[in-house]
Amino acid sequence: METGLRIDLIVDGRIIVELKATEVMHPLFTAQLLTYLKLTDIRLGLLINFNVPLIRDGIRRIIL
Repeated sequence: METGLRIDLIVDGRIIVELKATEVMHPLFTAQLLTYLKLTDIRLGLLINFNVPLIRDGIRRIIL
């Protein structure tokens, strides 16, 4: 079944990493990552935005 969804990275089958480079982190990005987590039964996700002065400010961890 084609869903049109594409995960950026899966690390060791345990972590989904979604990469962004945007000025505003829209709630849609979090919803997208939550959807990927639910569809894959992976419990940990990272949403990383590279468009920030300090990379630690652009990382959001989501756990199911």
